[in-house]
Amino acid sequence: MKHTLPLAPQFYVTAPQPCPYLADRVERKLFTGLQDANGQALNDALSKQGFRRSQNVLYRPACTDCSACISVRIKVSDFKATKSQKRTIRRNRHMARGAHTAWATDDQYDLFKTYLESRHVDGGMTDMDVFEFGAMIEETPVRTRVVEYQESNEGGSELKYACLTDILDDGLSMVYSFFDPDMSDRSPGKYMILDHVDIAREMELDYVYLGYWVSGSPKMDYKAQFSALQLCINGEWIDFAPEMMDDSNLTSGNDKTILEQVSTLTIPNAPNSHT
Repeated sequence: MKHTLPLAPQFYVTAPQPCPYLADRVERKLFTGLQDANGQALNDALSKQGFRRSQNVLYRPACTDCSACISVRIKVSDFKATKSQKRTIRRNRHMARGAHTAWATDDQYDLFKTYLESRHVDGGMTDMDVFEFGAMIEETPVRTRVVEYQESNEGGSELKYACLTDILDDGLSMVYSFFDPDMSDRSPGKYMILDHVDIAREMELDYVYLGYWVSGSPKMDYKAQFSALQLCINGEWIDFAPEMMDDSNLTSGNDKTILEQVSTLTIPNAPNSHT
């Protein structure tokens, strides 16, 4: 008997675990695997429906009692930097950007470990070794780049910021960014977002996907500071308004079953297979 992997993506749900963003809450995720044959098309399609990529997995929150994690993106054509953001750009004017294939380096790993030890010492990635870091960067069936930001010095240049970025058919998805914590006064996280807006403009792409904004989480409030922000609510993208910061309806929970959530997803056609 001949067995082959199913062409249609299979969806699964994680077991409940403590929420990393909001106290006294639990999270679970709806997820599916990415296969090389249809990985790019699936990543494009599900990113537009609130999913995020982690290596060869696409996932989206599927919590029963909370819906605070909301996928957000910047509409590039409507974006206008604030005075504060323009100052951030000026503070980083000496940084040299380079985009590279998704290949891990020692400099990236050293920067990553320094960042985690300073910013996320209790996070789940703190114990990641060099091989696991390499897998995070390199295990991808989609168009992915590592965007590096170097600062020149007397000895040459030094890596200060980096972002793992997917290139979608309609935008850039900032999968994971990290930076030298000694550069915090230059707001490197915000700067990388601003620079990705510029990259998207250069590439004539419509959006920059920022991952999840979590209403009520201080870690995520900064995302609401960007103009032309859009939120993915029930599969539809709507423009963000400041009053949404206190909208309890956004965090009240998801009353759809997992089967109902999966049935409403738009899935790209699988490529032709030959046996």
